[in-house]
Amino acid sequence: MKTLILGDGLLGSEIKKQTGWDHISRKTHTFDFYDITSVYKYLKNYDVILNCIAYTNTYDKDKERHWDINYKAVSRLTDWCSENNKKLVHISTDYVYANSNCAASETDVPVHGEHWYGYTKLLADGYIELKGRDYLIIRCGHKPTPFMFDTAYTDIQGNFDYVNVIAEGIISLINKNATGLYNVGTEPKTIYDLAVKTRPDVKEGLKRGWMPSDVRMNCNKFNNANKKD
Repeated sequence: MKTLILGDGLLGSEIKKQTGWDHISRKTHTFDFYDITSVYKYLKNYDVILNCIAYTNTYDKDKERHWDINYKAVSRLTDWCSENNKKLVHISTDYVYANSNCAASETDVPVHGEHWYGYTKLLADGYIELKGRDYLIIRCGHKPTPFMFDTAYTDIQGNFDYVNVIAEGIISLINKNATGLYNVGTEPKTIYDLAVKTRPDVKEGLKRGWMPSDVRMNCNKFNNANKKD
């Protein structure tokens, strides 16, 4: 199974580093992610398309940019993969669980976190589940390593981890040919708990008012899949 990574951001670059899989991005290849006809020529010789492209300026109020990249382009990619017998692996986000049940599982109803980022990512998940023929959706939170800032929030908690750890989990599921929806993460922790692992000097701080305080997920399905090694 030949895998192609779409995107060379934090996560896409880390997965490429760990696997050596081919990748394309809008920086290195000529295509318009909104127009699948300009992308397909790069995809047709691969079996698995791993989509790491997203607009991740989380709290930006630019509705159209979130809508275009996080939903419209993904829906077109989903249709193309279904029509051409390609498996789509799509990177979603733990933010879809903001304001949902505590430690929500894949079968709980996600509630978006009052911003366009979470809303459009959730819409894309739903479209893939409805229209996709062969897919894997990954909900996760990944952070750059080492921690980048001098202050870390003590009142935001989730199953997020450093990008190298989350990338390993995603690669494992792809190699197992997992399908469906998976929450990928490690043990629950605060941003501060994670930060001090690489920045012992980091200071404690409190979140800004609009940030979700709890994006914990139930990761039992992911953990059980990994136990089968």
